[in-house]
Amino acid sequence: MLDWHQLVEERLRGLTLEPEEKAEVVAELSAHLEDICDAMPRRGVTDEEAVEQALSQVGSWQDLQNGVLATKRRGHFMRNRIRQLWFPGLFTLFLSTTLLIVLQSSGFRPIVIGNGADTVLFYWQWLVLLPLLGAFGAYISLRAGGSTVSVLLVSAFPAAALATAFLLMLPIGVAVELAMQQHSDFGEVGVALLRDGLGWIVIPAIALLAGGMLTQLLTRGEALGYKLRE
Repeated sequence: MLDWHQLVEERLRGLTLEPEEKAEVVAELSAHLEDICDAMPRRGVTDEEAVEQALSQVGSWQDLQNGVLATKRRGHFMRNRIRQLWFPGLFTLFLSTTLLIVLQSSGFRPIVIGNGADTVLFYWQWLVLLPLLGAFGAYISLRAGGSTVSVLLVSAFPAAALATAFLLMLPIGVAVELAMQQHSDFGEVGVALLRDGLGWIVIPAIALLAGGMLTQLLTRGEALGYKLRE
């Protein structure tokens, strides 16, 4: 009786995957081919023909290896993106938003600079704490193996998300007005918030990035010191 597991393992010996992943691929493919082969004799096919037909399902083993590698790499890329960018970025956004809500509900008032249309609000307590949140998000991304770009994107994620939300308010406001055929202040709110971008986007982004960059510098310094000690 043909040992399908051994046959598949030999044919896929050039598959450059982690041992556990490679063993999983070999087990699944060998079981699939064995099922095909076992079903053939019931149709009046000889054992030799059954093996040939089962192997014909594979086609080129090299093409199969390339396909498996491409699929695995895409899966790794998506998992890394979630671990290194989206999870820490959204978590940093959640923390920064929660912190602002807590400060506002606790009675902290912003510093008001200017008057009328040129008024800018600064929640200085929030701005002071933002570098810590940026550093924390950057640390999570670094621990997950994030690149320099990913780490900086994570640290500035709250400001980037806020800017995106403000930018979307205008087209959404126009769409709402067209659909409801009446005036909506939604787009005007977005324009007003963008006008106040200095206090809501620019300065918070600088504060968040400062924390992220500091985390990155400290982590690199520790790694360099460890290598020098070795």
